Amino acid sequence: MSGHSKWATIKHKKGAQDKARGKLFAKLIRQIEVAAREGGGDLSANANLRGMVQKARDNSVPAATIDRAIKRGTGELEGVRYEAITYEGYGPGGIAVMVECLSDNRNRTGADVRSAFSKSGGSLAEPGAVNWQFSRKAVIVVDGEAPEEDVMLAVLAGGGEDLVRVEGDWQITAPPTALAELRTALEEAGCTIGSAEVELVPQSTIAVDDVSEAKKVLRLIDTLEDLDDVQNVIANFDIPDEFFEELED
Repeated sequence: MSGHSKWATIKHKKGAQDKARGKLFAKLIRQIEVAAREGGGDLSANANLRGMVQKARDNSVPAATIDRAIKRGTGELEGVRYEAITYEGYGPGGIAVMVECLSDNRNRTGADVRSAFSKSGGSLAEPGAVNWQFSRKAVIVVDGEAPEEDVMLAVLAGGGEDLVRVEGDWQITAPPTALAELRTALEEAGCTIGSAEVELVPQSTIAVDDVSEAKKVLRLIDTLEDLDDVQNVIANFDIPDEFFEELED
């Protein structure tokens, strides 16, 4: 079990209730605007936008807010123009970190990300230094109450590649192109979807088997995720299950 996957699942469960909800909405709205700008506002013709809108709906973003974001992206309403930027770096213990951002000011965002790395015992790397250690996959989290046989059949029907238990839920990975088909198969099987999106996944992980080092790693991840321009943080670390109770305190 990937420690990072477990931590991400815990954060997902907490995120729907905690004070960061407004920040989550802002990040999702940016993603919708960029998707609409790059591929148009027609959901049926823009698969990326369709995925971003579904993600926003899953997180209870109001329909009117989603509609305005699409119109800002297509130019029907005035709005800020965001640029997609990905930073690569190393965290404590030599872990590889990818930071996906949407920014209206590249200089500000770069300075903020660099500061977050340096304050947490990490460092930025040159483009291409660590991205080869990650692959883009469709990742779907399903409520763990769903029967394993039903989930497995849906995964096979929808083109899934892997099915594992993470913090009591089911986590499925698949090729990016299979996301919509796999989600549909799971919903038709009666499964409750916790999250479904295309994201970077580490090809292998680095064991972090010291509690103090694990705290440094998670402090870096949290610091980066708190930045307004940061959309996603992905890292290739693995933390033993027995550490998590202490790390959540």
